[in-house]
Amino acid sequence: MTYTLLHTDTSSANSKARAGLLETAHGLIETPVFMPVGTLGDVKAIEHRELKENQVKIILGNTYHLYLRPGTEIINKAGGLHKFIGWDLPILTDSGGYQIFSLSELRKLSHEGVKFQSHIDGSKHFFRPEDVVDIQRKLGSDICMVLDECPPFPCTHEYALRSNELTMQWAERCKAHFEKSEPLYGYQQALFPIVQGSVFEDIRYQSADRLKNMDFEGYAIGGVSVGEPKEDVYRIAEMNCAVLPENKPRYLMGVGTPEDILECIERGVDMFDCVMPTRNARNGTLFTTWGKTTIRNAAYADDFSPIDEQCGCYTCKNFSRAYVRHLSTIGEIVGHQLATIHNIHFYLWLTREARKHILANTYSDFKTSLIERYAENESKRGENNAKTKNPRRKKKDYETA
Repeated sequence: MTYTLLHTDTSSANSKARAGLLETAHGLIETPVFMPVGTLGDVKAIEHRELKENQVKIILGNTYHLYLRPGTEIINKAGGLHKFIGWDLPILTDSGGYQIFSLSELRKLSHEGVKFQSHIDGSKHFFRPEDVVDIQRKLGSDICMVLDECPPFPCTHEYALRSNELTMQWAERCKAHFEKSEPLYGYQQALFPIVQGSVFEDIRYQSADRLKNMDFEGYAIGGVSVGEPKEDVYRIAEMNCAVLPENKPRYLMGVGTPEDILECIERGVDMFDCVMPTRNARNGTLFTTWGKTTIRNAAYADDFSPIDEQCGCYTCKNFSRAYVRHLSTIGEIVGHQLATIHNIHFYLWLTREARKHILANTYSDFKTSLIERYAENESKRGENNAKTKNPRRKKKDYETA
């Protein structure tokens, strides 16, 4: 894997926004980039063909989930994850550390690794850092992640320090094992470590500096989507980017809203992933160039305009707000699909536009304009909600045969 930094934005004194090229065995990725989450080998409610039509260049898979279902050996027999799921573009796999973190009642940490119970059937498993590397070798992802511990928020400084020390030791072990092992499918893979340290700047600095000295091919910033205030997320992203190497890609894990992405691009982040565009689509929340909207609102029942008149996605070119609302309110699968197509298209449009403005040295104006539109829209939504004062409807089962 090679990363080439092409340009850093100069539109403001504070901007560290970067445009680059990331070359992997399965294709070239222009950064900044948004990576849709395909935890189990699929991005929910959208086909691979539609992902490519929306210019998606890389998707995510998850080591923990794929290890449990369908199982690493089945994917290995298929010739790797790319062949198993029929995807010929780059794939990044998370190590499963965050998923194990979320199973706090079902896992036990030690220096050797993590013992955990499956959330599916309660079966017991053990991941050493070396095991996570071996699993990702069998998956054949272009970018692999080291095993880490994601500390909860809030946590004490003492806990964050101990947790980061464990993450550092695991990163060293992952790198040593990765370098001793060989790829299985005839192409090279890359390994990224994960900066941790909760919200504590001294630990965050130490974590980033130690990982930098280990000389990985790229770096992830983790532990910033577990409940911290947005100001902390932006502060952590900025200070970690300032420590990490300029000539390596920087990946902020699990972030986030359009505003979050724009703010963190300005602070020097190159890669993003989040379930927000897909999960919100299935819940009827859509992202547009003028703000966020709830398509199930009654105001859209007879609105025959597109979701976003400035959007060029398949949904906006062919269907009305009224129709998408109708499908969403009755729980039709096609409604989830059309909403997901739109949200994925928007997130990809957002990072492509950011890249264009970085190259043109106009990024700050672009970011400020969009964030102001979103803030104005949220203010109007709040006023309208206050005026209606409708009681919350009880959840209904809209499924039909």
